[in-house]
Amino acid sequence: MKNILTQVSRVLVGGLFIFSGVIKMNDPVGFGFKLEEYFGEDVLNLPFLQPWALHLAVFLVVLEVMLGVFLLLGCFKRFTLWSLAGMMGFFTFLTFYSAYFNKVTDCGCFGDAIPLTPWESFSKDVVLSVLIALLIWGRDQLKPWLPIRWNQANMAGALVFSVLFTNHVLSHGPIWDFRAYKRGTDVLMAMKSAEELGLEPPKYETYFTLQAPDGSRVEVSGTAYIDEKWYEKSDYTIMEDGTYSKKIAEGYEPPIHDFSIVIQGEDRTEEFVSGPQVLWLLAYDLSKANRAEVVRLVHELNVLIQKGKVQKVVGMTSSSDEEIQELLSETGALFPWAVMDGTALKTVQRSNPGVTLLEHGIIQKHWHYNDAIFLDGSNIVWPE
Repeated sequence: MKNILTQVSRVLVGGLFIFSGVIKMNDPVGFGFKLEEYFGEDVLNLPFLQPWALHLAVFLVVLEVMLGVFLLLGCFKRFTLWSLAGMMGFFTFLTFYSAYFNKVTDCGCFGDAIPLTPWESFSKDVVLSVLIALLIWGRDQLKPWLPIRWNQANMAGALVFSVLFTNHVLSHGPIWDFRAYKRGTDVLMAMKSAEELGLEPPKYETYFTLQAPDGSRVEVSGTAYIDEKWYEKSDYTIMEDGTYSKKIAEGYEPPIHDFSIVIQGEDRTEEFVSGPQVLWLLAYDLSKANRAEVVRLVHELNVLIQKGKVQKVVGMTSSSDEEIQELLSETGALFPWAVMDGTALKTVQRSNPGVTLLEHGIIQKHWHYNDAIFLDGSNIVWPE
């Protein structure tokens, strides 16, 4: 019985770690953004780690895959088991903290492929922690299934795959795109609300934390606050830091939200989405962008506009008006720039900068700046 439990746990934990690692390895930049959220002042309050978020993300996804491989092969047993236990202890605490205090709405455990709520993620981590405890209990049953040389070859292959795969997606973008702005997305349709589509929207309830005269606190829903006339109880004070909103019923939510192209106070979203052919140049943070590539892309897009090869071009960034004006002075961009929500821009395009092509409102292609080469001498070259 002990051996059966150990081997089942071995396959489940090893397989899940490899799957989870590969999914995040497909988009380490997105996982890095998620770690930045966790390191923020309103979550773990570790802002000094935010500049290292991408490096840590790459390390963790490679480690996650390799630990899964080690476990399945039965290699480095002591290191593997205690590393798994340490990682799960940390992430179980993290997901519980996020869920209980409603800090991060999606843990990023499986990237954008399988979004999990904080409580779903915490439950998953609890189950994994139990399985890892079973592995530690039955560690004497964890023996290699293959000869040493086969194990060495498999481990080397897994490490080479992880390094090459991670380097490829960092240089060219995700291979599998699970984002709301993936290829084939009708942007305007994806922005429509449940009411516009005739669907049932999710329902939310506001909760208030009231302080009693004796210093104790009581939490009351907005409905109860009105029905039970708590507002008439002048000896109870609403605590501003204890007021929050909670989803109480599921419903349709538009996959694209907080997205609007506003230029000099004018909403021009439809113009720069629904045209026959539109190019977006996205640099979610000009101060962190590859400046040489931004300048090159502006130059190439200027040439496309001058030659009449493209109908609409717009730049998008979350940087300040001053930074945009500095870029315009440096490049003489022939197209307007919009200041937009940085989170939305990071979701559209992982590359900073990057280019996105739309035709009649439908996303056709995302290009990392390494692939977005539109000019070859005097010829117009559209990347395949």
